[in-house]
Amino acid sequence: MRKILYILSLIAAQMSAQTFMQYTTTEQQPWQQKGKTSLTAKAKAQPIVNSQLSIVNSKPFRAWGTCFNELDLDAIRLLKAEEQDKIMHDIFAPDGDLRFTRGRLSMNANDYSRAWYSCDTVAGDFQLKYFNIEHDKENVIQLIKMAQKWQPAMTFWVSPWSPPSWMKINQDYCVASSPFNTQPKEKDYLLFDDGGQPDPNEMQFLGERKGLFPKKLASQNYFIQDPRYLQAYANMFCRFIDLYAAENIPIDMVMYQNEAYSYTPYPGCAWTAEGTIRFNKDYLAPTLKEKHPEVKLYVGTFNTNRQDYVQRIVNGLQGCVEGLGFQWEGRENLDFMREKYPDLHMISSESECGNGQMDWRAGEHTFYLLHEYIGRGCDEYYNWNFILCDQGRSAWGWKQNALVQVRSANRTYRYTPEYYAYKHFSHFVEPGSTLLAFYPIKEGLQAIVFQRPDGKRVVICGNAGNEARELSIEIVNSKSSNSKYLNATLAAHSFNTFVEK
Repeated sequence: MRKILYILSLIAAQMSAQTFMQYTTTEQQPWQQKGKTSLTAKAKAQPIVNSQLSIVNSKPFRAWGTCFNELDLDAIRLLKAEEQDKIMHDIFAPDGDLRFTRGRLSMNANDYSRAWYSCDTVAGDFQLKYFNIEHDKENVIQLIKMAQKWQPAMTFWVSPWSPPSWMKINQDYCVASSPFNTQPKEKDYLLFDDGGQPDPNEMQFLGERKGLFPKKLASQNYFIQDPRYLQAYANMFCRFIDLYAAENIPIDMVMYQNEAYSYTPYPGCAWTAEGTIRFNKDYLAPTLKEKHPEVKLYVGTFNTNRQDYVQRIVNGLQGCVEGLGFQWEGRENLDFMREKYPDLHMISSESECGNGQMDWRAGEHTFYLLHEYIGRGCDEYYNWNFILCDQGRSAWGWKQNALVQVRSANRTYRYTPEYYAYKHFSHFVEPGSTLLAFYPIKEGLQAIVFQRPDGKRVVICGNAGNEARELSIEIVNSKSSNSKYLNATLAAHSFNTFVEK
Protein backbone atom coordinates (compact mmCIF):
# COMPACT_ATOMS: atom_id res chain seq x y z
CA MET A 1 0.00 0.00 0.00
CA ARG A 2 1.32 3.42 -0.93
CA LYS A 3 1.40 5.74 2.07
CA ILE A 4 0.67 9.43 1.68
CA LEU A 5 0.15 11.65 4.70
CA TYR A 6 -1.96 14.78 4.61
CA ILE A 7 -2.13 17.05 7.64
CA LEU A 8 -4.89 19.55 8.31
CA SER A 9 -4.60 21.70 11.42
CA LEU A 10 -7.91 22.03 13.19
CA ILE A 11 -8.67 24.57 15.87
CA ALA A 12 -11.05 22.93 18.34
CA ALA A 13 -12.51 24.22 21.55
CA GLN A 14 -11.90 20.98 23.42
CA MET A 15 -10.34 17.55 23.03
CA SER A 16 -12.67 15.54 25.23
CA ALA A 17 -13.78 13.03 22.61
CA GLN A 18 -11.10 10.73 21.21
CA THR A 19 -13.07 8.47 18.87
CA PHE A 20 -14.49 8.86 15.37
CA MET A 21 -16.89 6.53 13.54
CA GLN A 22 -15.97 5.87 9.90
CA TYR A 23 -18.44 5.52 7.01
CA THR A 24 -17.21 4.54 3.55
CA THR A 25 -18.68 4.26 0.05
CA THR A 26 -17.12 2.56 -2.95
CA GLU A 27 -18.73 1.69 -6.26
CA GLN A 28 -19.13 -1.93 -5.17
CA GLN A 29 -20.14 -1.26 -1.54
CA PRO A 30 -22.12 1.92 -0.86
CA TRP A 31 -22.40 3.29 2.66
CA GLN A 32 -20.52 0.87 4.89
CA GLN A 33 -20.02 1.58 8.58
CA LYS A 34 -16.38 0.62 9.09
CA GLY A 35 -16.10 0.94 12.85
CA LYS A 36 -14.36 3.28 15.26
CA THR A 37 -11.06 5.10 14.83
CA SER A 38 -9.31 6.55 17.88
CA LEU A 39 -7.06 9.57 17.90
CA THR A 40 -3.41 8.72 18.49
CA ALA A 41 -0.38 10.64 19.69
CA LYS A 42 1.55 9.93 16.49
CA ALA A 43 0.88 9.92 12.80
CA LYS A 44 1.34 6.66 10.93
CA ALA A 45 4.12 8.01 8.71
CA GLN A 46 6.34 11.01 8.33
CA PRO A 47 4.39 13.70 6.48
CA ILE A 48 5.27 14.34 2.88
CA VAL A 49 2.60 17.03 2.66
CA ASN A 50 2.00 19.60 5.37
CA SER A 51 -0.77 21.86 4.17
CA GLN A 52 -3.23 24.14 5.89
CA LEU A 53 -5.59 26.37 3.99
CA SER A 54 -6.82 29.16 6.23
CA ILE A 55 -10.56 29.73 6.09
CA VAL A 56 -11.20 33.39 5.31
CA ASN A 57 -14.62 34.94 5.88
CA SER A 58 -16.27 31.56 6.32
CA LYS A 59 -19.88 31.62 7.49
CA PRO A 60 -21.75 28.85 9.34
CA PHE A 61 -23.30 26.37 6.94
CA ARG A 62 -27.02 26.96 6.44
CA ALA A 63 -28.78 24.34 4.35
CA TRP A 64 -28.83 21.45 1.91
CA GLY A 65 -31.45 21.50 -0.82
CA THR A 66 -32.62 20.42 -4.24
CA CYS A 67 -34.70 21.63 -7.18
CA PHE A 68 -38.29 20.67 -7.98
CA ASN A 69 -39.00 19.90 -11.64
CA GLU A 70 -41.77 18.28 -13.66
CA LEU A 71 -39.63 15.44 -15.01
CA ASP A 72 -38.80 14.44 -11.42
CA LEU A 73 -42.52 14.14 -10.77
CA ASP A 74 -42.99 12.00 -13.89
CA ALA A 75 -40.17 9.70 -12.76
CA ILE A 76 -41.36 9.12 -9.21
CA ARG A 77 -44.95 8.55 -10.35
CA LEU A 78 -43.79 5.41 -12.18
CA LEU A 79 -43.11 3.76 -8.81
CA LYS A 80 -45.40 2.18 -6.25
CA ALA A 81 -46.76 4.39 -3.47
CA GLU A 82 -44.61 2.74 -0.81
CA GLU A 83 -41.50 3.20 -2.97
CA GLN A 84 -42.34 6.86 -3.50
CA ASP A 85 -42.66 7.31 0.26
CA LYS A 86 -39.33 5.62 0.94
CA ILE A 87 -37.48 7.82 -1.54
CA MET A 88 -39.03 11.04 -0.27
CA HIS A 89 -38.36 10.02 3.34
CA ASP A 90 -34.72 9.21 2.57
CA ILE A 91 -34.14 12.55 0.84
CA PHE A 92 -36.18 14.96 2.98
CA ALA A 93 -37.05 13.53 6.40
CA PRO A 94 -35.09 14.82 9.44
CA ASP A 95 -34.14 11.22 10.20
CA GLY A 96 -33.55 10.28 6.56
CA ASP A 97 -30.36 9.94 4.58
CA LEU A 98 -29.93 13.38 2.95
CA ARG A 99 -32.04 15.61 5.22
CA PHE A 100 -32.67 18.34 2.63
CA THR A 101 -34.54 21.33 4.07
CA ARG A 102 -34.54 23.80 1.16
CA GLY A 103 -36.07 23.77 -2.31
CA ARG A 104 -35.41 25.73 -5.47
CA LEU A 105 -38.32 26.59 -7.79
CA SER A 106 -38.57 28.12 -11.23
CA MET A 107 -41.18 30.70 -12.15
CA ASN A 108 -42.44 29.53 -15.56
CA ALA A 109 -40.95 26.46 -17.24
CA ASN A 110 -37.30 25.40 -16.98
CA ASP A 111 -35.33 22.93 -19.08
CA TYR A 112 -36.62 20.01 -16.98
CA SER A 113 -40.25 20.88 -17.50
CA ARG A 114 -42.13 18.72 -20.00
CA ALA A 115 -42.51 21.66 -22.39
CA TRP A 116 -42.60 25.42 -22.34
CA TYR A 117 -45.31 27.16 -20.31
CA SER A 118 -45.56 30.44 -18.41
CA CYS A 119 -47.71 31.85 -15.63
CA ASP A 120 -49.00 34.62 -17.89
CA THR A 121 -49.50 34.07 -21.62
CA VAL A 122 -51.49 37.24 -22.33
CA ALA A 123 -49.28 39.78 -24.12
CA GLY A 124 -49.40 43.23 -22.56
CA ASP A 125 -50.93 42.03 -19.29
CA PHE A 126 -49.04 44.58 -17.20
CA GLN A 127 -51.71 44.45 -14.49
CA LEU A 128 -51.20 40.66 -14.20
CA LYS A 129 -54.92 40.00 -14.47
CA TYR A 130 -54.20 36.60 -16.04
CA PHE A 131 -51.14 35.64 -13.99
CA ASN A 132 -51.72 32.26 -12.29
CA ILE A 133 -50.05 29.07 -11.07
CA GLU A 134 -52.75 26.63 -12.18
CA HIS A 135 -50.26 24.63 -14.23
CA ASP A 136 -47.94 24.34 -11.22
CA LYS A 137 -50.78 23.16 -8.97
CA GLU A 138 -51.28 20.11 -11.18
CA ASN A 139 -47.58 19.39 -11.56
CA VAL A 140 -44.55 20.61 -9.62
CA ILE A 141 -46.59 21.60 -6.56
CA GLN A 142 -47.67 17.95 -6.31
CA LEU A 143 -43.99 17.00 -6.03
CA ILE A 144 -43.41 19.68 -3.39
CA LYS A 145 -46.32 18.34 -1.32
CA MET A 146 -44.73 14.90 -1.39
CA ALA A 147 -41.55 16.37 0.09
CA GLN A 148 -43.43 18.47 2.66
CA LYS A 149 -45.03 15.31 4.02
CA TRP A 150 -41.59 14.38 5.37
CA GLN A 151 -40.12 17.86 5.88
CA PRO A 152 -43.02 20.22 6.72
CA ALA A 153 -40.60 23.01 7.70
CA MET A 154 -39.08 23.13 4.21
CA THR A 155 -38.49 26.62 2.76
CA PHE A 156 -37.96 27.66 -0.85
CA TRP A 157 -36.40 30.17 -3.20
CA VAL A 158 -37.30 31.03 -6.78
CA SER A 159 -35.57 32.02 -10.01
CA PRO A 160 -36.99 32.02 -13.56
CA TRP A 161 -35.30 30.44 -16.54
CA SER A 162 -37.25 32.65 -18.92
CA PRO A 163 -39.82 35.44 -18.55
CA PRO A 164 -43.07 35.03 -20.50
CA SER A 165 -42.23 35.08 -24.21
CA TRP A 166 -44.09 38.32 -24.80
CA MET A 167 -41.68 40.15 -22.50
CA LYS A 168 -38.62 39.30 -24.62
CA ILE A 169 -37.19 40.90 -27.76
CA ASN A 170 -37.25 37.59 -29.66
CA GLN A 171 -40.82 36.86 -28.52
CA ASP A 172 -39.81 33.30 -27.67
CA TYR A 173 -38.87 31.34 -24.56
CA CYS A 174 -35.40 30.31 -25.76
CA VAL A 175 -32.31 32.34 -26.65
CA ALA A 176 -30.97 30.34 -29.61
CA SER A 177 -32.67 28.26 -32.27
CA SER A 178 -32.30 24.49 -32.44
CA PRO A 179 -34.07 21.41 -33.80
CA PHE A 180 -35.78 21.15 -30.41
CA ASN A 181 -37.59 24.51 -30.61
CA THR A 182 -39.40 26.60 -33.19
CA GLN A 183 -37.44 29.86 -33.09
CA PRO A 184 -36.35 30.92 -36.59
CA LYS A 185 -32.57 30.75 -37.00
CA GLU A 186 -32.67 34.32 -38.34
CA LYS A 187 -33.33 35.59 -34.81
CA ASP A 188 -30.04 34.25 -33.50
CA TYR A 189 -28.26 37.37 -34.75
CA LEU A 190 -29.94 39.38 -31.95
CA LEU A 191 -27.40 38.02 -29.47
CA PHE A 192 -24.20 39.68 -30.69
CA ASP A 193 -23.45 43.08 -32.21
CA ASP A 194 -21.28 41.52 -34.91
CA GLY A 195 -24.09 39.22 -36.04
CA GLY A 196 -22.23 36.09 -34.91
CA GLN A 197 -24.07 32.92 -34.00
CA PRO A 198 -24.11 31.12 -30.62
CA ASP A 199 -21.62 28.27 -30.44
CA PRO A 200 -23.71 25.10 -29.95
CA ASN A 201 -20.70 23.21 -28.57
CA GLU A 202 -20.31 25.81 -25.84
CA MET A 203 -23.72 24.83 -24.49
CA GLN A 204 -23.12 21.09 -24.16
CA PHE A 205 -22.35 21.23 -20.41
CA LEU A 206 -20.16 18.14 -20.46
CA GLY A 207 -17.52 19.41 -18.09
CA GLU A 208 -15.13 22.28 -17.61
CA ARG A 209 -14.50 24.16 -20.84
CA LYS A 210 -11.10 25.40 -19.59
CA GLY A 211 -11.34 28.96 -20.85
CA LEU A 212 -13.59 32.00 -20.69
CA PHE A 213 -17.26 31.17 -20.59
CA PRO A 214 -19.07 32.37 -22.50
CA LYS A 215 -16.50 33.22 -25.15
CA LYS A 216 -18.65 36.20 -26.16
CA LEU A 217 -21.11 38.05 -23.94
CA ALA A 218 -24.56 39.02 -25.19
CA SER A 219 -24.56 42.57 -26.52
CA GLN A 220 -28.18 43.34 -25.60
CA ASN A 221 -30.81 42.29 -23.10
CA TYR A 222 -33.34 39.78 -24.33
CA PHE A 223 -35.76 41.16 -21.75
CA ILE A 224 -37.49 44.28 -23.10
CA GLN A 225 -36.09 47.27 -21.21
CA ASP A 226 -39.32 49.29 -21.21
CA PRO A 227 -40.25 50.41 -17.65
CA ARG A 228 -43.73 48.92 -18.01
CA TYR A 229 -42.23 45.48 -18.67
CA LEU A 230 -39.58 45.78 -15.97
CA GLN A 231 -42.09 46.79 -13.29
CA ALA A 232 -44.62 44.17 -14.35
CA TYR A 233 -41.90 41.52 -14.13
CA ALA A 234 -40.92 42.63 -10.62
CA ASN A 235 -44.61 42.44 -9.69
CA MET A 236 -44.73 38.90 -11.10
CA PHE A 237 -42.20 37.74 -8.52
CA CYS A 238 -44.37 39.10 -5.72
CA ARG A 239 -47.54 37.60 -7.17
CA PHE A 240 -45.78 34.24 -7.49
CA ILE A 241 -44.70 34.44 -3.84
CA ASP A 242 -48.29 35.25 -2.80
CA LEU A 243 -49.85 32.40 -4.77
CA TYR A 244 -47.33 29.85 -3.53
CA ALA A 245 -47.86 31.04 0.06
CA ALA A 246 -51.55 30.27 -0.42
CA GLU A 247 -50.45 26.68 -1.18
CA ASN A 248 -48.42 26.60 2.07
CA ILE A 249 -45.13 26.85 0.17
CA PRO A 250 -43.04 29.64 1.78
CA ILE A 251 -40.61 31.44 -0.53
CA ASP A 252 -37.99 33.45 1.36
CA MET A 253 -35.41 34.25 -1.35
CA VAL A 254 -35.38 35.40 -4.97
CA MET A 255 -32.87 35.51 -7.80
CA TYR A 256 -33.75 37.33 -10.99
CA GLN A 257 -32.48 34.79 -13.56
CA ASN A 258 -31.02 31.33 -14.01
CA GLU A 259 -27.77 31.34 -16.00
CA ALA A 260 -27.99 34.64 -17.84
CA TYR A 261 -24.77 33.67 -19.64
CA SER A 262 -26.05 30.44 -21.25
CA TYR A 263 -27.46 31.21 -24.68
CA THR A 264 -29.77 28.26 -24.74
CA PRO A 265 -32.22 26.43 -27.03
CA TYR A 266 -34.36 25.69 -23.95
CA PRO A 267 -35.94 28.34 -21.65
CA GLY A 268 -33.44 31.13 -21.01
CA CYS A 269 -32.86 34.86 -21.14
CA ALA A 270 -29.68 36.78 -21.90
CA TRP A 271 -29.00 39.89 -19.79
CA THR A 272 -26.21 42.46 -19.92
CA ALA A 273 -24.53 43.77 -16.79
CA GLU A 274 -26.36 47.08 -17.19
CA GLY A 275 -29.74 45.35 -17.58
CA THR A 276 -29.06 43.13 -14.59
CA ILE A 277 -28.24 46.11 -12.38
CA ARG A 278 -31.18 48.16 -13.68
CA PHE A 279 -33.80 45.48 -13.10
CA ASN A 280 -32.55 44.36 -9.68
CA LYS A 281 -31.74 47.81 -8.29
CA ASP A 282 -34.54 49.94 -9.72
CA TYR A 283 -37.39 47.44 -9.89
CA LEU A 284 -37.04 44.08 -8.15
CA ALA A 285 -35.35 45.26 -4.92
CA PRO A 286 -37.75 48.14 -4.18
CA THR A 287 -40.79 46.06 -5.14
CA LEU A 288 -39.78 43.25 -2.80
CA LYS A 289 -39.04 45.77 -0.06
CA GLU A 290 -42.53 47.20 -0.41
CA LYS A 291 -44.55 44.01 -0.85
CA HIS A 292 -42.38 41.28 0.71
CA PRO A 293 -39.72 42.80 2.98
CA GLU A 294 -39.18 39.37 4.56
CA VAL A 295 -37.89 37.94 1.25
CA LYS A 296 -34.14 38.15 0.62
CA LEU A 297 -32.79 39.22 -2.75
CA TYR A 298 -29.70 37.42 -4.05
CA VAL A 299 -28.12 38.03 -7.44
CA GLY A 300 -27.40 35.11 -9.75
CA THR A 301 -27.20 32.54 -10.86
CA PHE A 302 -23.68 33.33 -12.03
CA ASN A 303 -22.47 30.64 -14.43
CA THR A 304 -19.67 32.74 -15.91
CA ASN A 305 -16.00 32.92 -14.94
CA ARG A 306 -15.67 36.48 -16.26
CA GLN A 307 -14.68 37.81 -12.86
CA ASP A 308 -14.57 41.50 -13.82
CA TYR A 309 -18.08 41.23 -15.25
CA VAL A 310 -19.45 39.59 -12.09
CA GLN A 311 -17.68 42.18 -9.95
CA ARG A 312 -19.20 45.02 -11.98
CA ILE A 313 -22.69 43.64 -11.31
CA VAL A 314 -22.09 43.08 -7.61
CA ASN A 315 -20.60 46.55 -7.21
CA GLY A 316 -23.66 48.02 -8.93
CA LEU A 317 -25.97 46.21 -6.50
CA GLN A 318 -24.22 47.03 -3.23
CA GLY A 319 -26.85 47.50 -0.53
CA CYS A 320 -29.56 45.79 -2.63
CA VAL A 321 -28.62 42.13 -2.32
CA GLU A 322 -27.73 39.84 0.59
CA GLY A 323 -26.00 37.10 -1.33
CA LEU A 324 -24.73 35.58 -4.57
CA GLY A 325 -25.55 32.34 -6.37
CA PHE A 326 -22.89 30.42 -8.31
CA GLN A 327 -22.94 27.36 -10.56
CA TRP A 328 -20.80 25.86 -13.33
CA GLU A 329 -17.95 28.23 -14.33
CA GLY A 330 -19.15 30.66 -11.68
CA ARG A 331 -17.30 28.44 -9.20
CA GLU A 332 -14.02 29.91 -10.46
CA ASN A 333 -14.98 33.25 -8.88
CA LEU A 334 -15.52 31.94 -5.36
CA ASP A 335 -12.15 32.70 -3.72
CA PHE A 336 -12.07 36.25 -5.06
CA MET A 337 -15.70 37.01 -4.23
CA ARG A 338 -15.44 35.62 -0.70
CA GLU A 339 -12.48 37.85 0.10
CA LYS A 340 -13.76 40.91 -1.79
CA TYR A 341 -17.32 40.86 -0.37
CA PRO A 342 -17.13 39.23 3.08
CA ASP A 343 -20.59 40.45 4.12
CA LEU A 344 -22.39 38.70 1.26
CA HIS A 345 -23.51 35.09 1.53
CA MET A 346 -22.52 32.75 -1.29
CA ILE A 347 -24.43 29.62 -2.29
CA SER A 348 -24.00 26.82 -4.78
CA SER A 349 -27.29 27.37 -6.56
CA GLU A 350 -27.17 24.21 -8.68
CA SER A 351 -24.80 21.25 -8.80
CA GLU A 352 -23.57 20.21 -12.24
CA CYS A 353 -25.97 17.96 -14.12
CA GLY A 354 -23.70 15.39 -15.78
CA ASN A 355 -24.55 13.56 -19.00
CA GLY A 356 -27.09 10.91 -18.04
CA GLN A 357 -24.63 8.15 -17.20
CA MET A 358 -25.36 8.26 -13.44
CA ASP A 359 -22.20 6.22 -12.83
CA TRP A 360 -19.33 6.22 -10.35
CA ARG A 361 -17.41 8.84 -12.29
CA ALA A 362 -20.37 11.22 -11.93
CA GLY A 363 -20.46 10.49 -8.22
CA GLU A 364 -16.79 11.32 -7.81
CA HIS A 365 -17.24 14.58 -9.69
CA THR A 366 -20.14 15.61 -7.45
CA PHE A 367 -18.13 14.65 -4.34
CA TYR A 368 -15.37 16.94 -5.65
CA LEU A 369 -17.85 19.77 -6.27
CA LEU A 370 -19.27 19.50 -2.75
CA HIS A 371 -15.76 19.95 -1.34
CA GLU A 372 -14.96 22.84 -3.68
CA TYR A 373 -18.07 24.97 -3.24
CA ILE A 374 -18.34 24.56 0.52
CA GLY A 375 -14.60 24.69 1.14
CA ARG A 376 -14.42 27.98 -0.78
CA GLY A 377 -17.17 29.67 1.18
CA CYS A 378 -20.67 28.61 0.08
CA ASP A 379 -23.06 28.22 3.00
CA GLU A 380 -25.89 26.53 1.07
CA TYR A 381 -25.69 23.78 -1.56
CA TYR A 382 -28.39 22.73 -4.03
CA ASN A 383 -28.70 19.59 -6.08
CA TRP A 384 -30.36 19.80 -9.51
CA ASN A 385 -32.73 16.89 -10.34
CA PHE A 386 -33.17 14.42 -7.50
CA ILE A 387 -34.96 11.68 -9.49
CA LEU A 388 -35.13 11.01 -13.23
CA CYS A 389 -36.00 8.18 -15.61
CA ASP A 390 -33.38 6.17 -17.46
CA GLN A 391 -30.72 8.57 -18.79
CA GLY A 392 -32.60 11.69 -17.72
CA ARG A 393 -33.41 12.98 -21.19
CA SER A 394 -35.12 16.38 -21.35
CA ALA A 395 -37.60 17.65 -23.92
CA TRP A 396 -34.74 19.69 -25.41
CA GLY A 397 -32.44 16.73 -25.98
CA TRP A 398 -30.20 16.82 -22.92
CA LYS A 399 -29.27 13.73 -20.90
CA GLN A 400 -28.61 14.50 -17.25
CA ASN A 401 -28.00 12.81 -13.91
CA ALA A 402 -30.05 12.46 -10.74
CA LEU A 403 -29.66 11.12 -7.23
CA VAL A 404 -32.24 8.41 -7.91
CA GLN A 405 -32.57 6.65 -11.25
CA VAL A 406 -35.89 5.07 -12.28
CA ARG A 407 -35.81 2.33 -14.90
CA SER A 408 -38.98 2.94 -16.86
CA ALA A 409 -38.99 -0.50 -18.56
CA ASN A 410 -39.60 -2.41 -15.32
CA ARG A 411 -40.45 0.46 -12.95
CA THR A 412 -37.59 -0.16 -10.55
CA TYR A 413 -35.17 2.36 -9.06
CA ARG A 414 -31.68 2.67 -7.61
CA TYR A 415 -29.72 5.23 -5.62
CA THR A 416 -26.86 6.51 -7.77
CA PRO A 417 -23.26 7.23 -6.61
CA GLU A 418 -24.18 10.92 -6.48
CA TYR A 419 -26.80 10.12 -3.85
CA TYR A 420 -24.08 8.69 -1.60
CA ALA A 421 -21.74 11.61 -2.36
CA TYR A 422 -24.41 13.89 -0.85
CA LYS A 423 -25.10 11.53 2.04
CA HIS A 424 -21.46 11.66 3.14
CA PHE A 425 -21.98 15.42 3.62
CA SER A 426 -25.60 16.17 4.41
CA HIS A 427 -26.31 13.25 6.74
CA PHE A 428 -23.86 14.62 9.31
CA VAL A 429 -23.14 18.31 8.54
CA GLU A 430 -26.05 20.09 10.16
CA PRO A 431 -27.16 23.69 9.64
CA GLY A 432 -25.02 25.87 11.88
CA SER A 433 -21.89 23.76 11.39
CA THR A 434 -18.61 25.68 11.15
CA LEU A 435 -15.99 25.03 8.49
CA LEU A 436 -12.66 24.35 10.23
CA ALA A 437 -10.35 23.26 7.43
CA PHE A 438 -10.37 22.57 3.71
CA TYR A 439 -7.78 20.74 1.66
CA PRO A 440 -8.47 20.99 -2.11
CA ILE A 441 -7.90 17.95 -4.26
CA LYS A 442 -4.29 16.94 -4.87
CA GLU A 443 -3.07 13.62 -6.20
CA GLY A 444 -6.64 12.37 -5.92
CA LEU A 445 -7.07 13.21 -2.23
CA GLN A 446 -9.30 15.90 -0.76
CA ALA A 447 -10.56 16.69 2.72
CA ILE A 448 -12.83 19.08 4.56
CA VAL A 449 -13.58 19.39 8.28
CA PHE A 450 -16.55 20.85 10.15
CA GLN A 451 -17.54 21.39 13.74
CA ARG A 452 -21.24 20.89 14.34
CA PRO A 453 -23.33 22.98 16.75
CA ASP A 454 -23.06 20.15 19.30
CA GLY A 455 -19.26 20.49 19.22
CA LYS A 456 -18.65 17.23 17.38
CA ARG A 457 -16.28 17.33 14.45
CA VAL A 458 -16.96 15.79 11.04
CA VAL A 459 -14.13 14.91 8.65
CA ILE A 460 -15.09 14.21 5.03
CA CYS A 461 -12.39 12.99 2.66
CA GLY A 462 -12.17 11.27 -0.69
CA ASN A 463 -9.65 9.17 -2.55
CA ALA A 464 -10.09 9.35 -6.31
CA GLY A 465 -6.89 7.41 -6.95
CA ASN A 466 -6.43 3.84 -8.05
CA GLU A 467 -4.59 2.79 -4.88
CA ALA A 468 -5.54 2.75 -1.21
CA ARG A 469 -4.07 5.68 0.72
CA GLU A 470 -3.16 6.39 4.32
CA LEU A 471 -4.51 9.69 5.61
CA SER A 472 -3.51 11.41 8.85
CA ILE A 473 -5.25 14.53 10.09
CA GLU A 474 -3.71 16.56 12.87
CA ILE A 475 -6.13 17.78 15.52
CA VAL A 476 -4.66 20.80 17.31
CA ASN A 477 -5.97 21.85 20.71
CA SER A 478 -6.35 25.64 20.81
CA LYS A 479 -5.47 25.67 24.54
CA SER A 480 -2.19 23.78 24.24
CA SER A 481 0.47 22.84 21.74
CA ASN A 482 -0.48 19.16 21.94
CA SER A 483 -1.69 17.47 18.77
CA LYS A 484 -3.36 14.18 18.13
CA TYR A 485 -3.91 12.40 14.85
CA LEU A 486 -6.83 10.82 13.08
CA ASN A 487 -5.19 8.01 11.08
CA ALA A 488 -7.24 6.22 8.48
CA THR A 489 -6.96 4.05 5.41
CA LEU A 490 -8.95 5.31 2.42
CA ALA A 491 -9.86 2.64 -0.13
CA ALA A 492 -9.21 3.38 -3.79
CA HIS A 493 -12.04 5.42 -5.35
CA SER A 494 -13.90 5.97 -2.11
CA PHE A 495 -15.95 8.54 -0.21
CA ASN A 496 -15.30 8.66 3.54
CA THR A 497 -16.82 10.43 6.54
CA PHE A 498 -15.49 10.35 10.10
CA VAL A 499 -17.88 11.54 12.82
CA GLU A 500 -16.69 12.33 16.34
CA LYS A 501 -18.42 10.18 18.93
